Amino acid sequence: MTYKKFLIVASKNNPAAKNITTNLSQFKKNPLVSGMANEPSFDFYLTEDEVLYNGNLDMNKINQYDFVIFPCTHRSEKGTKSLSVHVPGNWRTADLGGEMGKVCPTSALFQKHMFEILNEVAKQYEITDYEITLEVTHHGPLINKPCVFIEIGSSEEQWRDRKAGFVIAKTIADSINTFEPSPYREIAIGIGGPHYCPNFNKIQEVSNVALSHIIPTYASPITEEMIKEAITKTEEDVDFAVIDWKAFNSEERQRIIGILEKNYIAWKKTSDIDK
Repeated sequence: MTYKKFLIVASKNNPAAKNITTNLSQFKKNPLVSGMANEPSFDFYLTEDEVLYNGNLDMNKINQYDFVIFPCTHRSEKGTKSLSVHVPGNWRTADLGGEMGKVCPTSALFQKHMFEILNEVAKQYEITDYEITLEVTHHGPLINKPCVFIEIGSSEEQWRDRKAGFVIAKTIADSINTFEPSPYREIAIGIGGPHYCPNFNKIQEVSNVALSHIIPTYASPITEEMIKEAITKTEEDVDFAVIDWKAFNSEERQRIIGILEKNYIAWKKTSDIDK
């Protein structure tokens, strides 16, 4: 599938979002020229309030676009400096927007493409003190369009870091301009592991596998509904699930495998993926 019309949804009062969108404005093409050339393009939708909550968003506007990108702050208790990518949605409680047990649609191929480019741009501009990472699917909002969050973490200093803002902005622009769906990628959902997905990061960056939703160990017990939701909300046909093997005890692993096999879903261990 191809996406032509992208929407950048950001809060004017979110420091990282403001930093990123200010940098991103320099990459915006003339809409007339890109339209005539049938090239992908993006528009800005800037809100007064945080974008995590559906009540703050104009869904009619969002629904006019093919794909939505949310630049935003990332917060962590450890205060790790990070540039991260993830899909919004909630496996259990919905404490930060969205709905309990519901996740947003996303493209495994686009998310992989964006993560690869983020790693490339970070190396190109030598932003070596930031950790480049996926995050598991979490928080709101809940929308009907395929989407992804791309974030700067984790404190005021990093949110306002102009170089970090530029790297994220260039990543967004390059991802939009160069995305071409590959029919040769294997499509997967991820199951298990911690919030920052160390075992899935390498898979997403260097293997042939494109990951969409990731269900973390802390969402356990992993349910049939969660797995079906992750697969249903992946734009591409999912080939298999990847299990972070050491993230579960043997009893929980067998229970998850039982759910997968009952639903005729193939599975692999993270260690089975060529990296």
